[in-house]
Amino acid sequence: MLADSGIRVSMSRKGDPWDNSMMESFYGSLKTEWIDGTYDTRNEAELEVFKYIEMFYIPIRLHENLDYVSPLDFEMKYEQGL
Repeated sequence: MLADSGIRVSMSRKGDPWDNSMMESFYGSLKTEWIDGTYDTRNEAELEVFKYIEMFYIPIRLHENLDYVSPLDFEMKYEQGL
C-alpha cells in the first residue's frame, strides 16, 4: 500500500534501525510516561496521544538532547537568540 503511493517503508537495510531510532524513543516515552492501559475506542486512544504530545511532550517534558529544557522553551530561547 505504501509502495503504491511512492513511499519507502525504510531507508536502511534489514537489521539497521537507525532511521527509526527517534520514533522508537518517542514511542517508548509515550508508553512509559503516559499510556496506562487499553482504550475502548480508537478515538479515545487518539485523544490520549494528542494530549501527550500537545499538553506534556512539547510544553513540559524535559529533553536530554535539548540540555534538559522542553521543546517549547528551547524554541522560545532560539527565537530570542539566547
